[in-house]
Amino acid sequence: MSFAYPEPKLYIDGEWTAGSSGITRPVFDPATEEEIGRLPVAGAADLDKAVMAASRALPGWRSTPPLKRCDILMKAAALLRERIEEIAWLTTREQGQPIGDSKVHILRGIEIIEWDAQEGRRLYGRIIPSEPGLRQMVVREPVGVVAAFAPWNAPVFTPCRKIASALAAGCTLVLKPAEETPASTLALVQTFIDAGVPPGVLNVVFGDPAAISEHLIAAPQVRLVTFTGSVPVGKHLAQLAAREMKPTIMELGGHAPVIICEDADVETAATRIAGTKFRNAGQACLSPTRLYAHRSVYDRFVDQFAALARKIPVGPGVAATTAMGPLANARRLAAVDELVTDAVRRGGRALAGGSRIGNTGYFYAPTVLVDVPEDARILNEEPFGPVAIIARYDDEAEVLVRANALPYGLAGYVFTRSAARADKLAGALECGTVGINHLVVSTVGIPFGGVKESGHGREGGVEGVEGYTVSKTVTHLLQ
Repeated sequence: MSFAYPEPKLYIDGEWTAGSSGITRPVFDPATEEEIGRLPVAGAADLDKAVMAASRALPGWRSTPPLKRCDILMKAAALLRERIEEIAWLTTREQGQPIGDSKVHILRGIEIIEWDAQEGRRLYGRIIPSEPGLRQMVVREPVGVVAAFAPWNAPVFTPCRKIASALAAGCTLVLKPAEETPASTLALVQTFIDAGVPPGVLNVVFGDPAAISEHLIAAPQVRLVTFTGSVPVGKHLAQLAAREMKPTIMELGGHAPVIICEDADVETAATRIAGTKFRNAGQACLSPTRLYAHRSVYDRFVDQFAALARKIPVGPGVAATTAMGPLANARRLAAVDELVTDAVRRGGRALAGGSRIGNTGYFYAPTVLVDVPEDARILNEEPFGPVAIIARYDDEAEVLVRANALPYGLAGYVFTRSAARADKLAGALECGTVGINHLVVSTVGIPFGGVKESGHGREGGVEGVEGYTVSKTVTHLLQ
């Protein structure tokens, strides 16, 4: 099944527009490298219009009863479910992942919308006991206009998190999705429009990322900045926000360690880790990357994991037989190849993959590296690609030092049959999320986010909606 690729546009104050700049940029299919569309670039006037629209719409949306906001979000989720085939096709066409994985991401986004819709009805305050004649209470209010920045690796799921949480809390927003994957996000936005989100409540702009972020963050009407992406960009945006004394939610990069203990079920661990590592060609911030196997199980684990990697069918995401598609763009292809080349030059060995596949499309073979020295770039920089590095360890103290050595702290994983060991390692790993014997750690109802340079704030769960609110204390001396 295939669909026509639409003409991407900006969405500002309830209208689809080509913008005021007259400038467009190409959108490419990463499997073929062909241009499939042209994307309008927002000018300063478009950004100002979007911010003002969100500001004007804020009083009406924040005063909309939570039950009404819930109904609109639930309708948007239902429409997204009805349109999943077309939107999944768009995602695969412009991002590259297999169409089955695109559907899974969309279904997870639907669950997020439904969860946030209901959670918006439960943004409870509290009464604080006090002396007679004095009433003290805390209420939660929407923070206001939000500037939201979403990445290309999950062009429906990640915007779902930001849009649903913000709208459920009573905020309005200006969203800048990734320029590589515009049609997927715009199709998502259309479901909110058709569900009844009023004009100005949700606005979407594209263009030069640096110019847009500087403009939006500096706008006085913007009261919160939320960003999902790389650590360097996140640091830059956080600095811009700090100048304006604006709070941020930062979900940044990771370099997730996996500890395979001596008592682990090696076959299960290899299967589950490989199934997650190479999904979306490794382009996920929580992707398992640094695999530490106890010396007693190292050889068995390496053999099984490398064998699984070699069997992964790689090809265009629209093909039924494809398990892993291309990298999303030429930049990722070059970056991954540079990291692998550096690791091999320093003495590492590729037991699977290690090179680009073909000359057309951004395909890179599922890669397994061993004997990589600690000072190799790939053990210190987020690969964000289909590469796993396996190392052996001897004791828990040693492996924890290595696992916690990097400034990243998003996700970590442990495979063990011992509940006591699991509890100890989970407590010692310096990361925001730990998975024990599995790697599905970002689901509906669960807060997700990092520590250290992997960011701050949480998306998902109760914390995800509360992040778009501020607490107000009211003390009332009764007369």
